[in-house]
Amino acid sequence: MVALKEQMSKWRPVMSGICQEFALGLALFNTFLGDMDTGIKCTLSKFANDTKLCDAVDTLEGRDAIQRDLDSLERWAHANHVKFNKAKYKVLHMGQGNPKYK
Repeated sequence: MVALKEQMSKWRPVMSGICQEFALGLALFNTFLGDMDTGIKCTLSKFANDTKLCDAVDTLEGRDAIQRDLDSLERWAHANHVKFNKAKYKVLHMGQGNPKYK
């Protein structure tokens, strides 16, 4: 028979981000960011410090659809006092003859 000694984690100051092993972190993440994808038609991936909006855009209608989703995310951010780092925005252009929409 082996006796196990229960160990508790020690408190540590957190400089930024969400503690990976903090059980409340996931609940808070879902509470604050859970409604971000309401009304979004494209694929939206949410992470602790990153959000990705993805879709294949090969027509003007597709371009307009992803722009509507971007506008929706911007409205959500403003309403919830969240800022997206626009310096990190990237558009990936793939394929020959790609119209390279902005």
